[in-house]
Amino acid sequence: MYDEERSLVSEMEKAGKPFALIGVNVNDELGHIQKVVKEKDLNWRSFFAGTDPTIPSSYQVQGYPTIVIIDADGVVRSAAHEPQNDWIEHLLDEME
Repeated sequence: MYDEERSLVSEMEKAGKPFALIGVNVNDELGHIQKVVKEKDLNWRSFFAGTDPTIPSSYQVQGYPTIVIIDADGVVRSAAHEPQNDWIEHLLDEME
């Protein structure tokens, strides 16, 4: 999973696209998350939400991982349990 997201972030940065990937980690130990970020060399921001259900419930998360695509206006455009690179490209093309 991490390789695809890392490549996507790099690709969008190189292309100068208005894109950000943000990880929200829940129900895990902070130390474990910090270890994964370092070991997997993640190139996106990753936040620790602990066991606080506020973020997952506000996006109606049913399982993990959940990928939520939010456009530049803050509108949730899609949510799924697998990478959606084609959909991301489509949304970015719409914005240009």
